[in-house]
Amino acid sequence: MSSATRHRLPLAGILRLGRPSDIWFKPALSVVAAVAPPNLILLALGRLDLAMYTMAGSLCALYGHNRPYAARARTLAWVVLGMTAGVAVALVTASLTSDAVILVTVGAVLAAVQKGACDATRIGPPAHVIFTFISSASLFAPGTLGQVPGHLGLVLAAGAWSWLVGMAPGLVRPHGPERRATAGALNATAAYADTRGTGEGHAAARAASAAAIHAAWQSLLAAGARPDATRRALERLLVRAEVALAAPADTDPARLRAWARELRGARRTLSLDIPGEHADELLGLDTELALPRPAPRHRLAPLAPLAARTAIGCALAGYASLALGVGRPYWALVTAASLYQANVTLTWSRGVQRVVGNVLGVLAFAVLAPLAHVDGVALVLCCVALNFGAEALMGRNYWLGSICVTPMALLVTEFARSQDATELMTDRVVDTLIGALVGFVAAVAVTNRRAGDRLEHALTEAERARENAARLLAEAHPERRALDGARRGLAAALVELRDTADAAAGEWWQRALPEDRVVLAEQAGHRTLAATVRRQGLAPCQHDPGTTTEDIRP
Repeated sequence: MSSATRHRLPLAGILRLGRPSDIWFKPALSVVAAVAPPNLILLALGRLDLAMYTMAGSLCALYGHNRPYAARARTLAWVVLGMTAGVAVALVTASLTSDAVILVTVGAVLAAVQKGACDATRIGPPAHVIFTFISSASLFAPGTLGQVPGHLGLVLAAGAWSWLVGMAPGLVRPHGPERRATAGALNATAAYADTRGTGEGHAAARAASAAAIHAAWQSLLAAGARPDATRRALERLLVRAEVALAAPADTDPARLRAWARELRGARRTLSLDIPGEHADELLGLDTELALPRPAPRHRLAPLAPLAARTAIGCALAGYASLALGVGRPYWALVTAASLYQANVTLTWSRGVQRVVGNVLGVLAFAVLAPLAHVDGVALVLCCVALNFGAEALMGRNYWLGSICVTPMALLVTEFARSQDATELMTDRVVDTLIGALVGFVAAVAVTNRRAGDRLEHALTEAERARENAARLLAEAHPERRALDGARRGLAAALVELRDTADAAAGEWWQRALPEDRVVLAEQAGHRTLAATVRRQGLAPCQHDPGTTTEDIRP
């Protein structure tokens, strides 16, 4: 057992810039295409005061860019409906009461529900923050009950346009997301092969490779089982990535990277020289479909503490803002909502990034405000440009993207009427500081003792999956499909174990974590995983000591 969890608040590296996403331009261009037409139409009609509602639908275009188009169609539809539902609750509440305390309370509950829903569905960036930003702002928008249907109609209309924008690239590159996911798995596995399985950083590279391969299989699974040549080629490539993960010393990293470059190329059809193309080797999607899926309660239970943190932290931040007399308490609420990550340590890091980005963003607003106030066209174009900048920069680091998000949010408040720039800037800075401070205090106060329980469960599942694979390996002639299913089940369990261990390591106020047991479980699991690949004849048996009888014994 490890020693008790240390309470550290790291500063080193929090503001360090990372590499941009490979598809950073896709959400950036999509949000421009989704935001600009509705806003320009409203401007032409002289109703720019309604832009907040079209923005709600337009910002749905930010979601789903890593998902295959069949899955993306469903995801975007649910995002639009979820956004509309949040706005509906906010507008109805705002039309029935003007009590700021009630409005903040409703906003906090909405934020918690949105956080839980996004985490449960693993919808990915920007997750719940956009939903909370829109619904919280709608709570403090003046209006009557009779105006609600019309405003929701604007949300749905802009959301439908966002759906079309998000789906349009599929006409040109129908397998784009699956190809990118497979290329990511190949590149990650090549990085692991560079270590030969024993070099510096090999454990982290192995975990990253396993996670990328698992994510690529899930991408193919989400796309459905259409039997076409491209899908079969992608499945064969993932089998080769699994082989490389099992036998890094026998793998040519350059070949994996060459395949990845081909996948990222512009050609619609693939012409790849992939060894081992006989059909009985490729049980991939059938095996993945046959694996048991966790019950919904198992996915939702670990999210309860995070949802409670969100509700309490957002409510307290909003109340504190009201107590200090700040005119826009929903900004403090949204700041608190944006902090909450998988654990307290990550929440602290996000809080620092949020404060730095927002303060710099307020300064950017001071520079842009005179230009935006020239006329309505300039205002709309500034907002569109800031939307593009936010998505282009967010992948480098959250604080960098926030420099564009903050002035964009301030300019949106001026769609209805011009406001005093100094007051806007002051309120934003004060609310940012309140939201970050109160939100983090709530994260520390609301403990997540389930993190340890979840890690124990993940350990048990990984050990059970390893024992199942080892039992089949001990048989003289194991059934091929059963062995393939055991291999995939073990791979998925190891990925879940690493994710759970990373999340638990940054959590406070819990018992000591079984770190040594996690390391041993991962080592044994990957040795058994390698043994299953060799037993299936997919990889050579030399150069890797991890295939002994001791390694596969239950």
